[in-house]
Amino acid sequence: MYVAVKGGERAIDNAHDWLAEERRGDPAVAELSIAQIREQLALAVNRVMAEGSLYDPDLAALAIKQARGDLIEAIFLIRAYRTTLPRFGHSAPVETGAMACDRRISATFKDAPGGQVLGPTFDYTHRLLDFALEAEGLEAPQAAQATPRREPTPHITEFLDSEGLLQPDLRPEDDTPRDLTREPLELPADRPLRLQALTRGDEGFVLGMAYSTQRGYGRNHPFVGELRVGTVPVEMEIPELGFAIEIGEMTLTECETVNQFTGSKTEPPQFTRGYGLVFGHSERKAISMALVDRALRWEELGEDNVGAPAQDTEFVLYHADNIQASGFLEHIKLPHYVDFQSELELIRKLRREAQAASRKEAAE
Repeated sequence: MYVAVKGGERAIDNAHDWLAEERRGDPAVAELSIAQIREQLALAVNRVMAEGSLYDPDLAALAIKQARGDLIEAIFLIRAYRTTLPRFGHSAPVETGAMACDRRISATFKDAPGGQVLGPTFDYTHRLLDFALEAEGLEAPQAAQATPRREPTPHITEFLDSEGLLQPDLRPEDDTPRDLTREPLELPADRPLRLQALTRGDEGFVLGMAYSTQRGYGRNHPFVGELRVGTVPVEMEIPELGFAIEIGEMTLTECETVNQFTGSKTEPPQFTRGYGLVFGHSERKAISMALVDRALRWEELGEDNVGAPAQDTEFVLYHADNIQASGFLEHIKLPHYVDFQSELELIRKLRREAQAASRKEAAE
């Protein structure tokens, strides 16, 4: 008979102590600082901020350090901390047209107004290990300091809009979207709620869904109308002042895709768009988000549902959240002694009955 083993508090405390030792690693190796993680592992920091729904590079770096580099665990820490913070107001919608772009490219217009800005990107690297990075303490050659564009950069899609070739995104200005960080996800979910779920969804899952649309599961043929990375000012209305003031700035990645659309009974042939907006520099996530956003719009555009996973709102949104997914997955590590005992007794009973029936059949 299987029985529960009583370990208790002391075993758990010892597990915590051992975890702390493993997190620190060899004491002879210098410990990572929060500043080092924030500055040199910036893309990991950006992912934790985006999927944790909290823009704070220092806290995200701290979470990565505490989680030993496990980004999902770090996201969990950030979300848990976020629930402890008081909410004293909300910012005004950011204007990405005023973004100071470090990077801005278009796959649809070669000579885009404002120019193509390649910026910091892996796109043109050879993906060869750079062993020079092992040379710690050596002074690296000083590169020329890049200066982001400070003048407003118009969106590429505005030029398609001006010709009436792009379906406008119409939404009442006084229609405040539901806040996914304060209310549980409920279906049906409108587009703003879907975009919230996608922007904090697991990057790997959203990437897989986006890739599936490109492989034919959803008939989604996108062009990257524009991808931009840069900083935008954040403003907040101050009731005592009666106007908005700038309270800071944040780095965002924005992607607008342009998709074929042959029209419907009510809409003429035109282009439609998918949209992605993510904290930090996170191009893969923003592009993936835009593709999945467009796939989920099939009903409002009067298109056929071909049964693709990326067209299923419930499937996408309920499985995109890596914290919910990992919680449900990892809970099976916890004690299930009573459940297992019932399963064990059932199997034993079925085996006895089967053996008895077999002996009876042999005797006859």
